[in-house]
Amino acid sequence: MQWTTQEIQWMALALRQAERGLYTTSPNPHVGCVIVKDGKLIGEGAHLKAGEPHAEVHALRQAGTDVKGATAYVTLEPCSHYGRTPPCAHALVEAGIRRVYVAMQDPNPLVAGQGIAYLQDHGIEVHAGLLEAQAQALNPGFVLRMAQQRPYVRLKVAASLDGKTALANGVSQWITSPASRRDVHHWRARSCAMLTGIGTILHDNPSLTVRDVDTSRQPVRVIVDSQLRIPLNAKVLEQGHAIIAFAQAPEDKIARLQALGVQTLALPDAAGQVDIAGLLQQLAQQQLNEILVEAGAGLNGALLQTGLVDELLLYYAPKLMGTTGTGMFTLPAFTEMSQSMDLDLKDVRQFGQDIRIQATLRSSH
Repeated sequence: MQWTTQEIQWMALALRQAERGLYTTSPNPHVGCVIVKDGKLIGEGAHLKAGEPHAEVHALRQAGTDVKGATAYVTLEPCSHYGRTPPCAHALVEAGIRRVYVAMQDPNPLVAGQGIAYLQDHGIEVHAGLLEAQAQALNPGFVLRMAQQRPYVRLKVAASLDGKTALANGVSQWITSPASRRDVHHWRARSCAMLTGIGTILHDNPSLTVRDVDTSRQPVRVIVDSQLRIPLNAKVLEQGHAIIAFAQAPEDKIARLQALGVQTLALPDAAGQVDIAGLLQQLAQQQLNEILVEAGAGLNGALLQTGLVDELLLYYAPKLMGTTGTGMFTLPAFTEMSQSMDLDLKDVRQFGQDIRIQATLRSSH
């Protein structure tokens, strides 16, 4: 279908509304809605937090009583089932909306076309697919969790131009600029969880919290720790919302961590390590949509080899740190160029003197 410039502009405005909930809607998707009548905007809204009104309800409230016969632009198919809030499709029908443009169908099996069908059954003209790719890009984790029962995984690495994340003596602060580090916190803020390995915890003792971004929600901290070596006073455990995946550990250590409010998951694989794929499946079951990995070369490499990395965020600083520095990924020795992992570049931009590359693995998409 050929969309008019005006239709595209209204849906683009709805997408900008959806971005207002980028840091707060988890586990729900980011959704925006605008309502137009006689070519004029009369209402707009966004879903901002799970359990609170959806975007359509906010937009209808702002539109007031003069909404009959209007057109709604919604970035995600309106829901038709009763959850924590009433169905939005019903609200649109009751308000007298005449036409609805939907960017993308809801991948949630509870909705999956039923919202559109309900609107059509009640005489509303529905057009779907307007700026669909942009709407999907706004909710990659929600889409993937519904389709494949796993979260969307972003792997972030900060390195020198020669691919080093630390000096040979372990010193790593700071490689990248303050501007790059501020950008990382925006990715942390939109993530449902941060994932790291025990090596990073023991070496750096990070908090893995969001700073420099105004948000009411902190991501869950997830630690891969095969032998449960994490110290009970590790910073990552201080604010709660921590999950530790292990392979084997003494019962008393498990009990002491659980007494701190930490969730422990026994997920051994055949080699006595943590089953990474199984961990991601568990995180999806806990309704975690987007995972940001900030780990060392070992876990980074393991994730890449499992094919479970959906996106790479690579920050390169204009430094050379030497042959003996720590690399970005622990990968097997390749002997043929055909074995290398090819990337598709999605975005390249500069932060201070650093360069950030967004890329996806070509083989996994």
